[in-house]
Amino acid sequence: MTPTPPAAAPRTPERDAAVRTDSRPDPAPPGTAPSAADPARPRIAALDVIRGLALCGILVPNFLTVARHGYETDAAPPATLADASGWIELLAHQRFFPVFSLLFGIGFTLFLESATRRGAPHPRVLLLRRLLLLLPLGVAHAFWHPGEALSQYAVFGLLVLLPSSWLPRRLVAAGGAIGVVLALWLFEGGLPLIPGLFLVGSALVRYGVVERMARPTLRGTAPAFLLFAVLAGVAIPWHVGEITETWSSHSSGVTGLLLAGAYVTGTLVLLATPARSVLTAALAPLGRMALTNYVIATFLMIGAGHVLDLPHTDAHTGLLLAALAILVAQWVFSTLWLRHHRQGPLEWLWRRGTWWGSERG
Repeated sequence: MTPTPPAAAPRTPERDAAVRTDSRPDPAPPGTAPSAADPARPRIAALDVIRGLALCGILVPNFLTVARHGYETDAAPPATLADASGWIELLAHQRFFPVFSLLFGIGFTLFLESATRRGAPHPRVLLLRRLLLLLPLGVAHAFWHPGEALSQYAVFGLLVLLPSSWLPRRLVAAGGAIGVVLALWLFEGGLPLIPGLFLVGSALVRYGVVERMARPTLRGTAPAFLLFAVLAGVAIPWHVGEITETWSSHSSGVTGLLLAGAYVTGTLVLLATPARSVLTAALAPLGRMALTNYVIATFLMIGAGHVLDLPHTDAHTGLLLAALAILVAQWVFSTLWLRHHRQGPLEWLWRRGTWWGSERG
């Protein structure tokens, strides 16, 4: 006798919304792999590559700040393109902080979607726990790294990112655009950019833009190439003029954001070319362990600063060589570690703390 199938659950608006939401593949939480019990798409390699690039770029401008923390130093001379300071100012200063902020909004929205699809009873509670765990790590890290971003990310995530998860995506996108414009207009960029970039990153996930990064093609990246050309074409000449003629902190925030966008879009274009394999091998290991590498780099920079006497020198040759040595060491460590583990040590602890007590964690 054939068993009678269970009656279908009655249709409700909530059930229909869940069906629509589940129509896309499930992004796995950071560091997890697809399984039969959790049919999920693999990690989006493009995000790891961009995260690795941002980790490399942010190391150089952070180096002197960390190395000179607690020391009285003479005021730095104005940046010019005649020496390394001008090129660091042009290419790196305030260029990669916006990239990390955008990636943070993307990553947490992917995490929330994943937790929902994996059947977590209270996915926003997991997101709340994840942000709360990040806060003490950031506070502790700030003792050695003044101006570090982890604690600010946790606070702004609690204030903006978590509440936005209840809003429709069009409001999230509008809020992100307005937040970025207001931060540039009223505060000249900097930390006030974080909430707007968080929302922009979240909107990119919810509109399916991030999902398309998993399958880059030259034809599909044509809009990214056009955007890269516009962003770089405006930002670079503008900022060269600022360095060589007059300095405007207000416009610096604008050019910094434009150049950050150029880095992201340019990388996406390259990932659709044969350069993809090289970029992935060079940057993805760093990006997959970004939290671990970001924190460890602080102590490596402090040690190198003492060895090179960076608190009392304006020479940049030693700084650049030390930064390169740190990145090479972190790449080797990350590559070897990921051969035996799915994620870095701090990433693993963060995930375990987030999913602690959860049936599916």
